[in-house]
Amino acid sequence: MTVLDHAVFYLTGIPGMEDAHVWFSIPICFMYLTSILGNSVILFIIKTDPTLHKPMYIFLSMLAITDLGLSISTMPTTLDIFWFNSREISHDACFAQLSFIHLLTFTESSVLLSMAFDRFLAICNPLRYESILTTPRIAKMGLVSVLRGVALMFPFPILLKQYQYCQGNTLSHSYCLHQEVMTMACSDIRVNIIYGFFVTLTSLGVDLLLILLSYVMIFKTVFSIASHKKRLKALNTCVSHVCVVLIFYTPEISLSVIYRFVKNSSPLVQIVMGNVYLLVPPLMNPIVYTVKTKPIRARIIRVFIK
Repeated sequence: MTVLDHAVFYLTGIPGMEDAHVWFSIPICFMYLTSILGNSVILFIIKTDPTLHKPMYIFLSMLAITDLGLSISTMPTTLDIFWFNSREISHDACFAQLSFIHLLTFTESSVLLSMAFDRFLAICNPLRYESILTTPRIAKMGLVSVLRGVALMFPFPILLKQYQYCQGNTLSHSYCLHQEVMTMACSDIRVNIIYGFFVTLTSLGVDLLLILLSYVMIFKTVFSIASHKKRLKALNTCVSHVCVVLIFYTPEISLSVIYRFVKNSSPLVQIVMGNVYLLVPPLMNPIVYTVKTKPIRARIIRVFIK
């Protein structure tokens, strides 16, 4: 029997509802434009306001950059499908897209961990806050976050390029993800499965564990404060970060669990979780920080009133 090595993959919008793709494109396009505009405004406000050149806001600008990258990485193929029904993507383009998506995902996880460290120092060790989180040190933390993402992502396209693809060539999302692309191969993919699980566990898993540990120590410090007002003020500085962490990790971990451990899961569940995983965090993060962070909210209001 001849093995057919498919030359391309076909991306998927919403199965069975292709006739309504133009209508679905309206909210999806709105979400992309809102996320790009929101994160761009956050970057502009932080860059142009010297009073916001502080560690917390520098980390927030890093988060906005990774969110912009995630939106830009998935937007072309998603809108191509919903606007023009252009579903075909070459292997190389697919591998490049999934590389950027996973690189930015790992980087965002590192940035969220850095932001947790920022909150830990601000609340648990405020006297050393400025001496520890200097601008050069923050820049190094950002560089390490990117380099770690590159190192973890790098084997994905190399491993995938070695395989023949004969299990089918229709993906269930409007963009490429390593978890799904590897299942299209007719070769032995155990290395990909083991490495993918190892990377998820040692990057996202460890980051989340360290974030939780930092908040255990933060809450321990906060609840030892005698003044109720000061206690609430300290907790309020963490609300935005906690919301962003939940928005990022919940769909990411859920999607990984579905692909690796849930057999015969509903394709609709995979599609919904995949879109939530990459569309919602870049959309919600600037909204959360604008609503919950008074200096940014006040600065945005001043800009638009002028």
